Amino acid sequence: MTGRRSAGLLLFRTPGPDVEVLLGHLGGPFWARRDAGAWSLPKGEYLEDEPPEAAARREFQEELGLPAPTGELLPLGEVRQSGGKIVTAWAVAGEVDPDRVVPGTFDLEWPRGSGRVRQFPEVDRVQWFTLPEAAERIVAAQRVFLDRLAERLAP
Repeated sequence: MTGRRSAGLLLFRTPGPDVEVLLGHLGGPFWARRDAGAWSLPKGEYLEDEPPEAAARREFQEELGLPAPTGELLPLGEVRQSGGKIVTAWAVAGEVDPDRVVPGTFDLEWPRGSGRVRQFPEVDRVQWFTLPEAAERIVAAQRVFLDRLAERLAP
């Protein structure tokens, strides 16, 4: 395996006529004032010796502080993000109360060059969105996952 790879789960539900997906707003100072393009499915990097499906479930728990749903995984394929990272995703039906999320954290020197390392949440909020709402907010390269989910769920 070459290059950086991430795996993640796109949680979905159908509480009414519309499918909704759970997205997390990216944490840290770079994303604090952004909305469009600043949301992501829970995902994270993994090493060559870890199966991507296991990494997706692990990262869901690490990012949201809640166990990953145990339902059937629907493959959504891969995308290459603008930075070159390849993201592999699966959709899974489930329910999460955004108020119960306890996000994981990461360390970052901030302000850059200051020598001060601060801790930031991996996601600073989590919310359910309909597919059109999610398409307006999700990281651009990940929009294809929403399209693939809609195709998979179409009658």
